[in-house]
Amino acid sequence: MLSPITPHPARPAGTGASVRGWVHSVETGGTVDGPGLRYVLFLAGCPLRCQYCHNPDTRHMHDGSPAQSADVLADIATYADFLHRAHGGLTISGGEPLVQPEFCAAIYRGAKELGLHTALDTSGFLGSHADDHLLADVDLVLLDIKAFKESTYRAVTGVPLRPTLEFAERLSLLRKPVWLRYVLVPGLTDNLGEIEGLAEFADGLEVVERVDVLPFHKMGEFKWKQLGLPYTLANTEPPPPELTERVRGIFRAHGLKAV
Repeated sequence: MLSPITPHPARPAGTGASVRGWVHSVETGGTVDGPGLRYVLFLAGCPLRCQYCHNPDTRHMHDGSPAQSADVLADIATYADFLHRAHGGLTISGGEPLVQPEFCAAIYRGAKELGLHTALDTSGFLGSHADDHLLADVDLVLLDIKAFKESTYRAVTGVPLRPTLEFAERLSLLRKPVWLRYVLVPGLTDNLGEIEGLAEFADGLEVVERVDVLPFHKMGEFKWKQLGLPYTLANTEPPPPELTERVRGIFRAHGLKAV
């Protein structure tokens, strides 16, 4: 369920000063953003302009509400026992969380003090914003590599690819577990040769625990219409199941778990 964060008088975790950030929404029973049941914190702000984005209402900081990290941690603490029992934890998503690295770092530190498993859901484009102290409090990175050819990546996102690949390589050096995410869009990200290159790259990282091949959907199209934004994929259909399975097979052929 999505819920707002309200100020809380107590501060159960985190010894540093509270940090101000911008929160879009919260999901308290997330099942697709890491292991177990998750407290998913969606932050506002994102430099990418992905054609298939299902959260275009998180592009700008002012799309969220101001919040203090102490209040966020107080809210997380109320779910901590449940999250432990559900073998879950905290996932920070967006938008792009690394638009607000100090805010993320404060929340991750407090979450670890609560004994929670932590995950970062990111495009990796702003990976340089995540210093080693922030990443030390992250147990898992959900890394969305949207294409593996520069021209395709720019067409999908509007930004260059290399920063994401550099972040992936850094995660490999840090031995940080990664779940790779790839959205399969017919006519846009379905080039099998390009996917083969991504599979080879992912295998070489040696930290990719699984690959989520996500069939394109249009469940967020209504948000584009509400915002008055042109949705260029309005006539694109989801990929057929056999294509999705073939793409999973490419990753599996490189020894990766693909789902």
